[in-house]
Amino acid sequence: MRGETFVTRKITRAACKIALGLQSCLYLGNLSAQRDWGHAKDYIEAMWLILQQEKPEDFVIATGITTTVRDFVKMSFAELGIDVEFSGKDENEKGVIVGLDVEMLGKLGLNGDALRLGTTVVKVDAKYFRPTEVDLLLGDPTKSKTKLGWEPKYNLQLLVEDMMQADLQLMKKDEYLKDGNFKTLNYFE
Repeated sequence: MRGETFVTRKITRAACKIALGLQSCLYLGNLSAQRDWGHAKDYIEAMWLILQQEKPEDFVIATGITTTVRDFVKMSFAELGIDVEFSGKDENEKGVIVGLDVEMLGKLGLNGDALRLGTTVVKVDAKYFRPTEVDLLLGDPTKSKTKLGWEPKYNLQLLVEDMMQADLQLMKKDEYLKDGNFKTLNYFE
């Protein structure tokens, strides 16, 4: 349910639009930034467990595992059967299609006409670098795990799968409307 300006949602929406031929490139900032991403379903369960406590306390809800923005991008495209490889450094880094799983594309209802090996689908744009960028965001869920007995049930791969399935459905709807000469909203920057 996150808005499309959150990096994870921006990535999953763009990957789907690129696969459908509705967008040509995804522009991001620091691809090396590391984040601790977890599934909302797990976090809601943790919040419920916190509310069951006799005494109010502070808890950190996190996975304790970090992943780079770059790897999140690769995982998102891989869910569509698109293998993206990165080269370059900092503002000159880019992601290029190096492999296509035609069978997977077909199963997802994607014809792949808009996809070509060697096509740049991710570029770094300096305007997306934050002046106060934090390179590493990592939570320590030890207290939540020990005191609440909470353990995440969803890993990052399952989170990416859920997001990609939902956004692919949404973007297919946009493709259908566009094909019918209807105007659609521009979700990306």
